[in-house]
Amino acid sequence: MPRMLDVSEDVRAEIGDEEADRLLVGENSPGSYDCTSCRTPGDSETERTSTVLFIGDETAVLAFAHATCIPSQVVKVAEDQLQGAVRSITGGDPQAAPGTGGDQAVLGVTSGLVLIDNQLHPALVVEPTGPIARPGSLAGEDEFLPLLVEQGFQPISDLNRAPRSLPGWSVLLAMGQLHAVLQPGTGGGTPVAWWQAHQPLQVTGDWRAAANKSRTVLVFAAPVGYIGQQPREDLLRDALDKAAADGRLVAAAMPLAGT
Repeated sequence: MPRMLDVSEDVRAEIGDEEADRLLVGENSPGSYDCTSCRTPGDSETERTSTVLFIGDETAVLAFAHATCIPSQVVKVAEDQLQGAVRSITGGDPQAAPGTGGDQAVLGVTSGLVLIDNQLHPALVVEPTGPIARPGSLAGEDEFLPLLVEQGFQPISDLNRAPRSLPGWSVLLAMGQLHAVLQPGTGGGTPVAWWQAHQPLQVTGDWRAAANKSRTVLVFAAPVGYIGQQPREDLLRDALDKAAADGRLVAAAMPLAGT
């Protein structure tokens, strides 16, 4: 039976016309599935369904999502992160995120509202669980912030002004849940996940409303040990202020992708 599948041109180019056509007529696609975005059941026989192709260096995994959650697309991830993408589909553990500049680290991500110039801004705070060395470095020095500055993040000395935008980067929100921070692909190609949640992260209704209103998210980053898991937004702000005063905070404004 034909499926109500959306297969984007990017996905078709990767899997080929023959495989795409087989999917559309129902030969190689499931009737029912668990949406890779919102994790609730879907049925490609009765509702529009997106094909989402996770691609590593050597392997690929095809997943399905409600078309109302995310569009059909190709998501490129490092080969050693592809098992994480599989856990995302099957409901595994929180992710070990791809690091900056090809390095690897587990990144903690906290959402909160930050007051700047009398306006509340939706923000994400990123902090690794350990030092991140430059790829190929033997010294073991933590170069998380210098690597981010090289990517275009802005050093922040205080939080009185919002950081400038970072071209090509974005924050992916689908069905009110946080899925990824995307960075430009090589040569301006398909964006790739700099950080990707293996299980979508919940955000508060106030955070989601502010993000949908401004369509912009402020992303702050600090080295390990500077922010921590703060239980309240005022404590999160205090930690950000201290990191900024110590010269250990960088940030960028990124457009919101999704809703």
